[in-house]
Amino acid sequence: MFRNLTAWCRELYYGTNESALRGRYILLVIDLLILAYFVVTTFLPFDHWIATIDYVVAVWLILEFISRLLADDDKAAFITKPLAVVDFAIIVSLLLPVIFGNMAFLRVLRAMRLARSYLVTRRLRQQSQFFAKNEEVIFSAINLMVFIFVVTAIVYVLQSETNPSINNYIDALYFTITTLTTTGFGDITLVGSTGRLLAVVIMIVGVALFIRLVQTIFRPSKVRVDCPSCGLTRHEIDAVHCKHCGHLINIRTEGTD
Repeated sequence: MFRNLTAWCRELYYGTNESALRGRYILLVIDLLILAYFVVTTFLPFDHWIATIDYVVAVWLILEFISRLLADDDKAAFITKPLAVVDFAIIVSLLLPVIFGNMAFLRVLRAMRLARSYLVTRRLRQQSQFFAKNEEVIFSAINLMVFIFVVTAIVYVLQSETNPSINNYIDALYFTITTLTTTGFGDITLVGSTGRLLAVVIMIVGVALFIRLVQTIFRPSKVRVDCPSCGLTRHEIDAVHCKHCGHLINIRTEGTD
């Protein structure tokens, strides 16, 4: 029975058939629903029904954590992986929210990994011409949303208890966006030494990364064109020859016949 369970878990996470791909899509949707739930509950006063759902989510995450552990060949290495540590921290935060606070926003990293898995990406390319043509822009937009979400969640978790200006997730999102865009209205500021250090990190690291991601969305650095000689698919926008084999390539742009 244990071998059958291990084989089933490996098929779910690493299989290439339709059922495995469908299962990973379902896991991605569940991750996104969990994220939406925790964002919504930041606007609500803590109640028994929220605690009950938190425990249900914790049980789900424990089961998923065990299934991923069974699916991995090197279980010792799996436990020390950053995403495994993140998931463990989230589970603890759900079971002991008073001590550790709510770190469930980190589930976005799991959702991001599932969305970018090679098999899921390959299937999206096959099923959607729009995705195949705009893959870099789509993933840049996802990266931007993930970055904003994580930074906002960190601001909310660290400041909501001590900062009267940050009462819910929208307040933290508002501060994050005004900081990243260098607008800085000044009506919301981070308090305490930790808040000031966090603001410094956001301004130095965040602004540069934010601008880079936005540029990638509106001005992709590469296009997808198959080289007829070597098969290389990604080239610079203004490339005339394949950088791998030197073959002449024809990158069609707006205005060409």
